[in-house]
Amino acid sequence: MKNFKKVAVVFSMLLAVVFFTAGQAVAQGDAMGNVKQAMKVGSAKDLARNFGSMVEITLDGGDATSYSSTQAEYVMKNFFAKNAPVDFSVNHNGTSDKGQLYAIGTYASNGGSYTVLIRMKSAGGKYLIHSMNFIKD
Repeated sequence: MKNFKKVAVVFSMLLAVVFFTAGQAVAQGDAMGNVKQAMKVGSAKDLARNFGSMVEITLDGGDATSYSSTQAEYVMKNFFAKNAPVDFSVNHNGTSDKGQLYAIGTYASNGGSYTVLIRMKSAGGKYLIHSMNFIKD
């Protein structure tokens, strides 16, 4: 009977770990999927739903500038207005050793294409963008 209790405890713990990691994977996929869709259609409003309280944005080799989420939305709105999207695709994505999500993608616009690096951090159980770098190809 003691062995059964030990097996039940170990099984319960393993089950909890599986559910926790599966839930995290779904949250990560949803977060990056929402960002990808917003970039694809050039929606600063939808993109801003994924911003942290402060977002660092670098445009075309300029200096990185930190913006509040509201300011960052306006910066991206202007960027999308000047560089209307044709397509956005994620070429590579993953998770850092510290649990941050990242994606490297290609943003194609009427004025050319950009390599984009997006980094997200977990805040309150949700992954939010903390930096975006746009490098003109």
